[in-house]
Amino acid sequence: MKPSGAAISLGFDALVSSAAASPVQLEQRAATVKGFDISSYQPNVDFHKAYADGARFVIIKATEGTTYTDKTFSEHYTGATEAKLIRGAYHFAHPGQNQASAEADFFVKNGGGWSGDGITLPGMVDLESEKGHPQCWGLSHSSMVAWIRDFADTYREKTTRWPMLYTNPSWWSSCTGNSQAFKDTCPLVLARYAGSPGAIPGGWRAQTIWQDSDKSPWGGDSDVFNGDLARLKKLATGCRGSGVGCVDHVCQSDSKGVANEKHCTIYAIWFTECSKGE
Repeated sequence: MKPSGAAISLGFDALVSSAAASPVQLEQRAATVKGFDISSYQPNVDFHKAYADGARFVIIKATEGTTYTDKTFSEHYTGATEAKLIRGAYHFAHPGQNQASAEADFFVKNGGGWSGDGITLPGMVDLESEKGHPQCWGLSHSSMVAWIRDFADTYREKTTRWPMLYTNPSWWSSCTGNSQAFKDTCPLVLARYAGSPGAIPGGWRAQTIWQDSDKSPWGGDSDVFNGDLARLKKLATGCRGSGVGCVDHVCQSDSKGVANEKHCTIYAIWFTECSKGE
């Protein structure tokens, strides 16, 4: 991912998979779906070719901080929709520079919202360092975790969905102290440019999306969804209205037809929010 003023993509941190404290080996499902992420650095994208080549989703930069909107977002979003790609938006975070709730609100108001139409992914917040700013944006571990929590809670309140968190092992370990605060709520988008996802921080059992390269054949960065197309669509749709007390997740009912968290199956690590029934 690229901040508005950067000339290169994610940077060295994304290449490092071994820096996290007590990493957990990822569970990579056999079935995966190809996708990519883009910003104004890729002004001309052939979305129809991407679909023809096998891509099925794209994540598009919408906002940064509380004032920047990506000038190509609307065109990209329309093009992706017309090509029948599942699409979503992302926000480049400036922790410590602004209130998290203000950034989440700005994101939602400028393309980062969610609707249960089956083709809109929950929004993603891009958490990484930026040249010209202090390491970890000058925040302590606890302050960074609190900032991310405020962003996630605000986004959830406004959209009913938890945002996806984009990060890499080195940044997460250095800037949050390897926090496990989000492993059961926010889907993980893991940045690691290597032949396999490797290990992740923060207690997540698996990545939802793996950014495996900064060179996608369709422009931008290459992404891999950790599941089949049906599960990707489920991530986009959520399970509101299913009648089993679930959001963001597929749950199995017990013998009495009651959804219970003990019967929830984690599909590509989107998240358990199952009630014990009514």
